[in-house]
Amino acid sequence: MALASLLLTLSVYMLVPVLPQWMMHEQNMSPQEAGLAVGCFGFGLYVLGLLCSWLVQRYRRNAVCLWAIAAVAVCHALLIYLDSLQTLFVEWAIMALMGVLQGAAFGLAQMVLSSTLIIDTCESFQRTEANHSASWFSRFALSLGPLLASVLMGVYGFQTVIWGAVAATVAALLLIRAVSFPFRSPEERPHVLSADRFFLTDGIPLFLNLLIVGGVVGMVLSLPLSAVFYALTMGGFLLALLAQRFVFRNAELESEVLTGLLLLTAALLVLLVDSQSPAAPLLFGLAVGLTASRFLLFFVKVSRHCQRGTSQSTFFLAWESGVCFGLCAGYALFWQQVASLLYTAIAMTVAALAAYHFFTFRWFLHHKNR
Repeated sequence: MALASLLLTLSVYMLVPVLPQWMMHEQNMSPQEAGLAVGCFGFGLYVLGLLCSWLVQRYRRNAVCLWAIAAVAVCHALLIYLDSLQTLFVEWAIMALMGVLQGAAFGLAQMVLSSTLIIDTCESFQRTEANHSASWFSRFALSLGPLLASVLMGVYGFQTVIWGAVAATVAALLLIRAVSFPFRSPEERPHVLSADRFFLTDGIPLFLNLLIVGGVVGMVLSLPLSAVFYALTMGGFLLALLAQRFVFRNAELESEVLTGLLLLTAALLVLLVDSQSPAAPLLFGLAVGLTASRFLLFFVKVSRHCQRGTSQSTFFLAWESGVCFGLCAGYALFWQQVASLLYTAIAMTVAALAAYHFFTFRWFLHHKNR
């Protein structure tokens, strides 16, 4: 299931370096239109959230996930059809609708996968470790997806990238299909609309703080980055795993996020001074790995009994919608204004660090339940 989560997320991140460019260069859209179309994906993540709990109670939870993944694959395949209409330009409204549908399907699939399937197939004492491991697999997609897309785009073109995304979703579907899930009797009268498995209202300060960090990451991903950048970002992720194991294992609880945000600021400064420096992607990957993984554990610790799944979905929404809205801002507001984008990203990172140090962490200490 961790591999399925990786492949599903990878299929979406493969679109990051190619889809906005395709809209602007092949479909004659403005950067603002391309950015807003990407932003519609972030809006779509929330569309089916209130129905998530009812769907997994009303139908088999693995079936809901499988149908949602299949819908993601269909949305990817529709891009191939739209690209084949070479004599016609695709209307912006169609791409916006595609973004909403794709976001809704991806959001539902990941919420069911992280908040229900992974948790239900683990022993109670392994669930935090399972959530942590699965989130790391999804995080790897942030570098592996754009890296694979950049290589395929340079050699074979846009349609090959999309076929690769379709293949990744189909592989994720087959992996989940191969897992046996124990039967769970549903509630007698589940509410059709419910925040259960969707949004943890007790974690709003964490949500807002992480949303800002995700926005910075999305803004960086909107820059014209090379395949080497994404490969070195993966190296930064591996450094983050080592740092968690050997550096932060017995460190103060607050230090990991503070270090991550300081490293993210350093990465942005390096990008501002020398965009070709290999230090920038290494610091970027290290910062993202440290910050996101610690926030995930904070979400788990503020959740009450039987809210673990809801905390996973809330973390997912904060991170993915933050990245998506950052991409939207990068194209719609800062297209070809690299310095302005980086100065804004630095200011946002400093704001996130100050909010975390002076408010969010202290709030967490007073509200944690585990």
